[in-house]
Amino acid sequence: MKKTHKISFLSKCMGAMLSGLCRILTGVRVRWIGCQPSTKSRIYYANHTSHLDGLVIWSGLPSALRHLVHPVAARDYWDKTRLRRYLMYKIFCAVLIERQGENTHKEEVLAPLEGILARRESLIFFPEGTRGDGEQINPFKSGLYYLARKYPDAELVPVYLENLNRVLPKGKILLVPIICSARFGQPLDKLVENESKAAFLQRAQAALEELVL
Repeated sequence: MKKTHKISFLSKCMGAMLSGLCRILTGVRVRWIGCQPSTKSRIYYANHTSHLDGLVIWSGLPSALRHLVHPVAARDYWDKTRLRRYLMYKIFCAVLIERQGENTHKEEVLAPLEGILARRESLIFFPEGTRGDGEQINPFKSGLYYLARKYPDAELVPVYLENLNRVLPKGKILLVPIICSARFGQPLDKLVENESKAAFLQRAQAALEELVL
């Protein structure tokens, strides 16, 4: 039986308020270039330069779809305070994962993400793994490849985020009023038989880079 999320009225109101506030403060311009919003199971994969990245993508979705789309975030940061935990679990229905370290196995990191895709819901995923400087897209780690291989029916949609690193620079808490954008591209062609991990990740990264204007 498919597990469903029950979102309280308060959480829905808070989500709508935060989404509107995000759009006002960042001036984000959302463009669907290669696809349209859908209830299909998807992995929205994006470049990562700010703590606002997941919120911007989530806010760019129609409100009726947001409870089906789960941002992926690092547990060591977002699980630190009651407020962060409330936002992650109650508002965004996020998936918190352990950052990969010497004692962390890839299977353990990906297990909660696989649970979402097994329910035919969607993820907001950052394949670079850690935040970049916003000047370039860093090489993808292997997680996207393993998810695509295990869940071939999930569409992989590249999302390029522009200027988020300037709106909320690393180490800062005050937002800088700079117009930013989120561009949703065309779903990536499915992983083909015998396609290597390196070739797939290079192809996925190239699709994201094509959205850079």
